[in-house]
Amino acid sequence: MSPSPARHPAPAFDVFNVYFERIYDPTMHVLFAFNGEIDGDIMREAAKRLIASNPYIRSRFAEVDGQPFWEEIPEEQWEGAFVLVPAGDDENLPPPPLDVRSGPQVRVSLYRRAEGDLLAVTCHHGFCDAHGATTLARHLFAAYRGIVEDPDFRPVPVEPYDRSTDRILALYSEEERKRAFAGEEPFVDRWRFPAERTGRGTPRVACRTLSPDRLLLAKEFGKRHGATVNDVLIGAFFLALQRIRGDPSDRGAPRSLLTSADLRRRYLKHPEECPPMNLSIAYEVTFSADEGARLEDIIGQVTEVTSRRKAESPGLAAILFYEGIMAGGMPAVRAFFDGMIERYRRSGLKNPVFSNLGIFDPDDYLPVPGRDGSMLDLLDIQYLPCVCWPYGFLMTASTFRSRLTIMTAYEEGPYLTTAVEQFLGYVDGYLP
Repeated sequence: MSPSPARHPAPAFDVFNVYFERIYDPTMHVLFAFNGEIDGDIMREAAKRLIASNPYIRSRFAEVDGQPFWEEIPEEQWEGAFVLVPAGDDENLPPPPLDVRSGPQVRVSLYRRAEGDLLAVTCHHGFCDAHGATTLARHLFAAYRGIVEDPDFRPVPVEPYDRSTDRILALYSEEERKRAFAGEEPFVDRWRFPAERTGRGTPRVACRTLSPDRLLLAKEFGKRHGATVNDVLIGAFFLALQRIRGDPSDRGAPRSLLTSADLRRRYLKHPEECPPMNLSIAYEVTFSADEGARLEDIIGQVTEVTSRRKAESPGLAAILFYEGIMAGGMPAVRAFFDGMIERYRRSGLKNPVFSNLGIFDPDDYLPVPGRDGSMLDLLDIQYLPCVCWPYGFLMTASTFRSRLTIMTAYEEGPYLTTAVEQFLGYVDGYLP
């Protein structure tokens, strides 16, 4: 009889991010474009050794006797964690979804291109957030470098670590938690990105990249108005949504967005040391704008709302909410998502989401030796967001070498590609 697989408890944050797959595809991808060829055999081995080093990466999400776990899987089930994509197939983006219930929790896809390799690091939001995905990428390239220098190199083994939000909750007294939970306004879905129909379609990616000069203009605009670049992007996102919808009822009426907060940066003393996991949360911001409003007309409102929400211990109420539902066990979790889906179906509304992933620093990943022994340069790093289908819509922003990229992933059919491209053009047009 074979031994039982090792299991590690899955906390509420993990469970909820797994179950969000019922309303969108929570697969994330970080793309690295190089000016030459990576050694595919060594990268395959690096991926394998990275998986072996971390008990959660070499696991699948499982429910056993009504309890959620990260259940370790045998090495023979890791084969799909590295994919060498033939030349000419690089147009097939985004890469396929990753099944969190099969594991392992990372897939590395190497696309051969004439202009240089493209490498995609793929994770599921049930396992980690965007910060966790970039952490995995750093560890992957470190393993690759290590093997180039010493074929016997092994990443330092990682012991099971605390994936819960207990360290954040510990910062607050019971009374503070109660006040935060009682004071949190419930999400109200007020609008959505225009869709042709419900159902599924063909995954697509659309993006716009702003030059360093444009990013500088956005920074200068924000400085004049006491706003961050993130505020500027949120304002442009909001106005573009109002314009693409063309709905008279939106004018001057409160309309909401969800935006994200990285809790490790807010609450942890050493966020850079946090292992791959979920520690990001979405919170709601509500604005209004008249017809024909410009960014200058609403930036003060955006800054006031985002500043106030950031001061309200963002994420604390959501943590308590998740923990409260989890107290009822997995039947309560499934019932919650059943209710959520039914509300979306009845109302046809779901507030769009904006997430700014910040700056990608090439020094976090370089040096990367090429197949011919030369050191490769990074031409670009992009984050491919989760693919949304009606009624969800997500736009992300990230910056690499002073170039700002705004991006969305969607399903063509329910969403018109022409509408998505037009929308990104509107966002670009509202930015300084």
